[in-house]
Amino acid sequence: MSNGILPLYKPRGLTSFDCVAKIRKLYQTKKVGHSGTLDPNVDGVLPICIGNATKVVQFLVASGKEYQGSITLGFATTTEDLDGDEVERQAIQTPFSAAAIDAALAKMTGAITQIPPMFSAVKVNGRRLYDYARHGETVERPTRHIEIAKFEQRQPATYDAATQTQTIYFTVACSKGTYVRTLAVDVGKQLGVPAVMSDLTRLKSGGFTLDQTVTFEEIEAHAAAGTAGDLLAPIDIALSQYPQVALTAAQWERVRNGAFLSADEGQQSAPDANTIVALTYQDSIKCLYSYRESEARYKPLKMFSVN
Repeated sequence: MSNGILPLYKPRGLTSFDCVAKIRKLYQTKKVGHSGTLDPNVDGVLPICIGNATKVVQFLVASGKEYQGSITLGFATTTEDLDGDEVERQAIQTPFSAAAIDAALAKMTGAITQIPPMFSAVKVNGRRLYDYARHGETVERPTRHIEIAKFEQRQPATYDAATQTQTIYFTVACSKGTYVRTLAVDVGKQLGVPAVMSDLTRLKSGGFTLDQTVTFEEIEAHAAAGTAGDLLAPIDIALSQYPQVALTAAQWERVRNGAFLSADEGQQSAPDANTIVALTYQDSIKCLYSYRESEARYKPLKMFSVN
């Protein structure tokens, strides 16, 4: 069975679940998971974990993401993008200057609080928010604390005199859990006008960039040739944020059976409760161990392979 991470290019028109279903057939395995949902109308990088790599999905999801897209000022929709019904319109009589747009984007950078849209998969009281929205119900939504590392214009904004709307073209680098649709709406609020996200492509996720992705057509060709496994990246790429500690043969024999490691064996100076190390044997990451301050030793956090 194949094991590894497939840096898929998700086309528009498919849900993330659709992509997983197609990959299961192409790789002939049920052990498939994706690392962060992309809406059907969004394309771009969608890392897919196959086989034992499904154990690193949570680490891929935790990584930062980067997008490019556009925000159209002058109207709002129920879904905060172009898929929803229009609920508000306000003509842009005079287009906003580049400086005014830059200032609005700057106010949305750093650590901010976000309220997820009603048309989203966030669960409240065991139900998805989109389920409430489709039944015309409202519910208090939990706030999210996110980090926006970069939010910039990537080209000059354009003005459509016929529709009296203005479109901003942006690039954003953000933490997990960020709803770019909501960022778009909030930029409009900063400028005092309704807004929607009118286009979005994910450029980076899980350590993969858009130019590293493979299409379904490429995967199908490799599957037909029996070389689909060649498209998979090792799980190590999902764990690059953790310091690596190479194990001796004797240490690996202990670790593969779940043994603890001493503070010295973890090889980290002044470890604390947040310290996690990736243990390697024969140049392959075998597991993650976390430090327990109360016991002054490392314990198993996640095992990837005992072979």
